[in-house]
Amino acid sequence: MHSLLVVFSILLINLACGRSDLGQSGTVAPSHRDFDKLLQEFVSIDGKVDYKGFMREKKQLDDYLNVLSKNPPDRKVWTKEEQLAYWINAYNAFTIKLIIDHYPVKSIRDIKPKYPVPLLNTVWHIEFFEIGGKPASLDEIEHKILRKEFDEPRIHFAINCASFSCPVLSNEAFVPERLELQLEKAAFNFINDTKRNSISAENIKVSQIFSWFKEDFTRKGDLIDYLNQYSKVKINKKAKISHLTYDWSLNE
Repeated sequence: MHSLLVVFSILLINLACGRSDLGQSGTVAPSHRDFDKLLQEFVSIDGKVDYKGFMREKKQLDDYLNVLSKNPPDRKVWTKEEQLAYWINAYNAFTIKLIIDHYPVKSIRDIKPKYPVPLLNTVWHIEFFEIGGKPASLDEIEHKILRKEFDEPRIHFAINCASFSCPVLSNEAFVPERLELQLEKAAFNFINDTKRNSISAENIKVSQIFSWFKEDFTRKGDLIDYLNQYSKVKINKKAKISHLTYDWSLNE
């Protein structure tokens, strides 16, 4: 029943989400160097996050987030790579802020909106930050911007929801000049991560991400076609597909 509710909620989000008006003309793509330094210090290679460390350096994180808030993408000027790097880093950095502002929590889903709205009552709908002076949420970044404006399924391997079953949080910031390489690495690492997917030639048990966002992965073929672009194991076209239970425990 829980899985059905999750799928139903995501279907409602997909149906309801329009385009976002977050953005601003005349801005210049900011540097992500400060976020990169924090990630290298407080995120391990295997994606474990030292939230207590981020709490000690809260000012540095807040300073970076303030730069993001005041310099949203100019869609007419910024390159696609600059915009994608901005929104991926914004999602990840604001997620870290959300956790440390409520720490300790066992799961991101333990954080609840103060004034829940029907169908929009998850932690991802909380407007706890601003972009260009407008209230914004993680849901808006993911569904109305990253998924809506970019034909880029690899974003699902780059953004991190502070949970164990999520693709691991990268210990480096995404940057325009290396974005393609970083997204390819994220896709390869997640699909071949035996803690989050189990793949054999005839039987695959994959993350529920591939169920929730199936349409993003199957625009140019079926799911097995997509997985075979990155899988170390060649999957047969008629392989049995099932999905693993999602672990929402905090990724620390």
